[in-house]
Amino acid sequence: MAKADAKLSDSVEEAQERTQSKKLGLGPYLKSLLTASQPRAEVKPIRATLSKTWLDSQPPASGGEQWRCLSEALYFEARGETIKGQFAVAEVILNRVKSSRFPGSLCSVINQGTGRRYQCQFTYTCDGRDEVIAEPGAFRRVAKVARAAIDGTGVDLTDGATYYHTVAVRPSWSRRFQETARIGVHVFYRPEVRTASSE
Repeated sequence: MAKADAKLSDSVEEAQERTQSKKLGLGPYLKSLLTASQPRAEVKPIRATLSKTWLDSQPPASGGEQWRCLSEALYFEARGETIKGQFAVAEVILNRVKSSRFPGSLCSVINQGTGRRYQCQFTYTCDGRDEVIAEPGAFRRVAKVARAAIDGTGVDLTDGATYYHTVAVRPSWSRRFQETARIGVHVFYRPEVRTASSE
């Protein structure tokens, strides 16, 4: 009887843990880190997993409309970047979703200003070209990056950046922001944080 009660208690705890993980938006990798039985120092940092080898070992990605929007943005904005560079671009988009200065969903952030000349936030949405995915292998790869980024990588590559541009240009807006990182061909920025001592 005691064994049956213990099993029932364990299954209730497992169900509660799964519900809590879903509420917190924890992906399977993060969940495995939280429930790992090995000592903390032995858990491999996720930063080390942001590699082509790790990404290629992940199952094919899938998701809903928001995942599709992020996958397309990564394809058109960063498919030629390193895996780290692709995660950095995804991070900027996710940072915008979290910020009160931008719309509250991935698709809304990505399509902000689309249709207004020189007002779009991501060039591919208003460059006048059709969005054709001509490299299916590259799309499958960025789709995995999008899935992992949405599920949560636990990595901060850009130090909270909400803007970026390629090294080929130097837009005027970049002078108003604080540079936070250079990854691949992209430079990342966030608004300067003013403190009482800097005013």
